[in-house]
Amino acid sequence: MALLVSLGALLACLCATNAMTAGFMKSPMSQMKLVEDSAELHCEVMGNPIPEVQWWFIEGDEPEETFTQLFDGARQEQVRINATYILHATSAIYFANLSLNDSGTYECRASNDPDRNDLKKSPKIKWIRSQANIIVFEYPFIVTTPREVVNNTETTVRLSCNLTNPTSPVAGSYWEKDGKKIENSANTEPNVVAQYTISKTDLQSGGVYYCVFLTSPKVNSSIEVKVLPHVKAYKHSEQGNENDKGVLSCKCHSYPLPTDWQWFKVIGDKKTLITNGTERFEVRSTPDESILSIGELDIEKDAGDYECLATNEVGSGSDKIQLRVRSRLAALWPFLGIVAEVIILVTVIFIYEKRRKPDEITDDDDSGAAPLKSNAATNHKDQNVRQRNCN
Repeated sequence: MALLVSLGALLACLCATNAMTAGFMKSPMSQMKLVEDSAELHCEVMGNPIPEVQWWFIEGDEPEETFTQLFDGARQEQVRINATYILHATSAIYFANLSLNDSGTYECRASNDPDRNDLKKSPKIKWIRSQANIIVFEYPFIVTTPREVVNNTETTVRLSCNLTNPTSPVAGSYWEKDGKKIENSANTEPNVVAQYTISKTDLQSGGVYYCVFLTSPKVNSSIEVKVLPHVKAYKHSEQGNENDKGVLSCKCHSYPLPTDWQWFKVIGDKKTLITNGTERFEVRSTPDESILSIGELDIEKDAGDYECLATNEVGSGSDKIQLRVRSRLAALWPFLGIVAEVIILVTVIFIYEKRRKPDEITDDDDSGAAPLKSNAATNHKDQNVRQRNCN
């Protein structure tokens, strides 16, 4: 029995030796935000055993301040808390859609005392605390000129923003287009007016422009530049085989994107609207693309010109596609042509050889062995005549 008591005391000493009080590795940082913005605070704590982390909201001033513990889903799901306890404690609290009432002091508390949550006992180790402030400002009023640009055909357009009531001193400004900073648009002067000039209103210039003022926090306002739909066919000439499926496609990248797509069959000056789901036609459209599918292509009915038309709040734009439908036998024509050429070539060679051989045989008989034999006989006769004369 005494041995067990000694062993237990030894284990208790070892645990006490390895124990470590909680300490902050990362404390939350104060932030300044605008109404309807979001905010996030982080807190990391080490200790052995791993400490528990809690978040509290402090309202009022001392000595009348009040403390409210925050849980995941508090303030009608506006508050989200995520915590992990591996090696050390990590916790983050997230606030969505901030309002002026969210301004105040937020406190990260941590403790690894076993009796930290026992209200009947005084904790041996106090909770350690780290605080940060979130200050929420009303959004300042920015006057934009013009409020929007709609299909402006002028050579240049000047966009202007006037920050009337900045929340803090202005350190400069710059412009963005569709969320990306525009090169050479930055201004380091502490001006409350920012201007940007568009040299030409076209497909490339359409979009949403933001004037951004370098205050604390940053503030911005937007100006929309709207242009007509710029429709572009994926291919201006498409080919398909008879009884196969034909697919025609058009795209549009202008701003604002189209709200409606239409397809037409064009015959001369007459355009016939193609209704989705009728006969063999199927139309599938997204804001930036439309696809016309034609089932079982027919040479007589389906070949010809087609027009895709996109419409947005500014107006309409279109492009044309020519569809060629080939017979299923069309693929055999090149092969049949080659076979015909081979047959004709073989026939010509055969006829040529047939006519050439008799002429060659006759020529050989006339100038070949017979003349040689005659010459030999003549030579023998001449030799005999000479011998007789000698006798």
